[in-house]
Amino acid sequence: MLGIGLWALMLAGSAVVHSYLWIRLVRDTTGPRTTARRLATSGVVLSALLAPATRMLTPLFDPSDGGGGRFLAWPGYTLIGVLLYLLLALAVLELPRALLLRRWRRSAGQQAGPAPVRVPVTAAAGPEAATPPAPSAAEPAPAAAEPAPAAAEPAPAAAEPAPDVPGEEDRRLLGRRLFLGRAVGTVAGVTALGTVGYGMSSALGDPLVRRVPVTLSKVNPRLSGLRIAVVSDIHLGPLLGRAHTERIVRMVNGLQADLVTIVGDLADGTASQLGPAARPLKALESRYGNFFVTGNHEYLYDGVEDWLDEMRNVGVRPLVNERVEIRHNGAHLDLAGVEDLAGEEFGRGPDLGRALGGRDLSRPVVLLAHQPVFADEAARHGVDLQLSGHTHGGQMFPLTAVTSLANPVNSGLGRVEDTQVYVTNGAGFFGPPVRVGAPAEITLLELRSPLPV
Repeated sequence: MLGIGLWALMLAGSAVVHSYLWIRLVRDTTGPRTTARRLATSGVVLSALLAPATRMLTPLFDPSDGGGGRFLAWPGYTLIGVLLYLLLALAVLELPRALLLRRWRRSAGQQAGPAPVRVPVTAAAGPEAATPPAPSAAEPAPAAAEPAPAAAEPAPAAAEPAPDVPGEEDRRLLGRRLFLGRAVGTVAGVTALGTVGYGMSSALGDPLVRRVPVTLSKVNPRLSGLRIAVVSDIHLGPLLGRAHTERIVRMVNGLQADLVTIVGDLADGTASQLGPAARPLKALESRYGNFFVTGNHEYLYDGVEDWLDEMRNVGVRPLVNERVEIRHNGAHLDLAGVEDLAGEEFGRGPDLGRALGGRDLSRPVVLLAHQPVFADEAARHGVDLQLSGHTHGGQMFPLTAVTSLANPVNSGLGRVEDTQVYVTNGAGFFGPPVRVGAPAEITLLELRSPLPV
């Protein structure tokens, strides 16, 4: 569950983001004190509350197929995806917008020319109020002026200056600014909605099937050809239920794998809530067995032991800091698994010494560890191949760059020292039902020997 401090941070972040969105999508596109501005402002306020509320409140509702969590999760998480791409599109458009406005201001200033000089009038307007010209030398001097009649009215005070009225160029510039604001908002909105629509079709469709050959120095010709199906980050919950599990089982069984490995983050809820959605895993087919290790999401909700029991009940063996021996064509492979690093907060966590202690070092060892960052520890223990998930491949561009910086391998096959690491993008998603630049996948790894068969 999320803490109060994180809730406050999420609310503050949402307020900052939506303040910027209000400026670009409401202030720049509507007139002041108009009905359109009032309605648009209400929409921005509602969005600013719904986006963080989705993440904070969804875990409080039942995430099962018939539960109430979906009624908040679907609109809320979809909105978060739209907001991400609205911000990205507006950020890209900031520079051309600023350059165009600057050009228009310069053009308006050049056409307006110098401002006219105003001469204040201090007497009554009209020709009779003007000062008479001085008499010429040829004309006689006028007689002394007679005293003004007593009833004469006092001279009026200096006239008030007329209020400034926008000139033609000012009105034209204001019109251009409004047009530009609406154009920017339209382009950003269409881009965001189009990207999210594409990303949802990718996230909710069938995962891709990747076939990846992996050559390991300790794999002898008899062991060569062993096939391992890798699935991770299924994320059963309010957006993905039993039908999602059934699809994954159907696709994995079609691969005819020797081993099936589920590398963490099976569900976003407790086993009592989501156990029925996971039970189609009982139909998984493989030659040597199906195996599971915990991910960080198994520790976000009470009852990690319940999930381990649920996996045993459906015929998927949890590897809790332990290993099993796989015999294939007379050769041997050690398959090991560790608990996720998140378990350390609960007195659990990975114990690679226990998992690998006393093994035959001549055998290749494949390690299931949810987070790729564990590869540093795996390399120190001589692991040949680590299978991980967790990153989702970034799930939504440009978050792909963020996860690449935080992990030694973000997606696909890589290496940490002498240990090869394969990181799957995962078969589900977390948060927005959107995948852009990192499609969901199920992987079939085929071990190969460096020696000729």
